[in-house]
Amino acid sequence: MPLWSVRGLRRGVVTTRYPAKPDQSAAALPTPPAFRPRELTRQDADRMIAVCPRAALRRREDVLIFDVGACAACGRCAGVAPHAVTASGEFELATTTRSALIKEIPILGDQR
Repeated sequence: MPLWSVRGLRRGVVTTRYPAKPDQSAAALPTPPAFRPRELTRQDADRMIAVCPRAALRRREDVLIFDVGACAACGRCAGVAPHAVTASGEFELATTTRSALIKEIPILGDQR
């Protein structure tokens, strides 16, 4: 157990303050994808939906619906459409409502 935990328990501290800066090891963590709507086509969306192991992606006409709460950050979507997907770099996804984790991404690549 880290020394700071023991000190906190002796002093009666139950919680700690949130870190002032991110831990450097967080840069190596996998993060959910970020999508580039202008590069995203219906065909890309369908391929990403097919490879997603957690069913975090679905399509409703010209909108890709992304469930961040279901995403495992596996990177398979980026593997099939690297031009339209990148890592978001965000791993802190706390929210007070489940619906806040559902993102709608317009599919604009077919309009070029």
